[in-house]
Amino acid sequence: MVSCLLIILIQPIPPPSSSSSSSSSSSSSSSSSLTSLRPDMILSLDVSPWDVALCVTGTLIACENALVIAVLFYTPTLRAPMFILIGSLAFADLLAGLGLILNFVFTYLVEGEVVTLVATGILIAAFSASILNILAITVDRYLSLYNALTYHTERTVLFTYLVVGVIWLVCLVLGVLPALGWNCLDDQSTCSVCRPVTKSNAVALAVFFLLVFALMMQLYLQICRIAFRHAQQIAVQHQFLAISTTKGVQTLSVILCAFAMCWLPFAMYSIVADSSYPIIYTYSTVLLAACNSVINPIIYAFRNPDIQKGLWLACCGCVPSNLSLRPGARTSSDV
Repeated sequence: MVSCLLIILIQPIPPPSSSSSSSSSSSSSSSSSLTSLRPDMILSLDVSPWDVALCVTGTLIACENALVIAVLFYTPTLRAPMFILIGSLAFADLLAGLGLILNFVFTYLVEGEVVTLVATGILIAAFSASILNILAITVDRYLSLYNALTYHTERTVLFTYLVVGVIWLVCLVLGVLPALGWNCLDDQSTCSVCRPVTKSNAVALAVFFLLVFALMMQLYLQICRIAFRHAQQIAVQHQFLAISTTKGVQTLSVILCAFAMCWLPFAMYSIVADSSYPIIYTYSTVLLAACNSVINPIIYAFRNPDIQKGLWLACCGCVPSNLSLRPGARTSSDV
């Protein structure tokens, strides 16, 4: 937030009008510097509050996910494959937050087509990686339940790194496409709601998101079926498992609903709208989509007891008794 406000304050002040130029030429340099900070001149800057909101959101995203990455990096016990996926998701969201901040900087301080393409590429790559990492975590949860007895022996850290590498390779390709000519800078009529992305490219990305969302829904339905089946098969622990399964289904419902509420409006709007639509609709849907990167650390990282222990150790050097009594080993379905 502070970085966004500082950028606004250092905006260049427009030169005085010709009628007052002769009188202002005799002013001293110290008087000029004080005048440049007058409240009425600062308020006259043409800075969109939506851009400020996106920049503040990006700062919050960057801080949250930087904390998650720091805990994962400096805690030797958090090296399981599920934490690799969480770390990859945190890095994607961190990049998205930095991309929002850079977009603000490039909009108001730096002009040019090159910086526009750079900011666009960073945001496309980061948000695509965020969505694909969420899908990878969902697949991880499903496989850990479907092959409960053999999955943890078959899965290796190397394989997880390979999956993460493929995800980032795909997202980097998507991110460089605007710089390779897939943009509307030469033909403004082909622009989508997010310039300089073309309408066709925006529709393709939106359809890609809808396919990912449909696959996530199917996997979560299968996870719920497997969980209920396990609860029915073990009669001795029927009451415990019924409560646990109900709580798990509620958690999965919250995760899926949060993901849908953040990304569905922007995806559907990208399909039906173009650059001629009011910009306020674009800002509102983009801001809602960015909020998903604010929620991700809470859903996938801060709820995990192992990461909570790492946070407590990093902040105060101790672990609360309610966390120390919990078992350390957790499956990916518990994340």
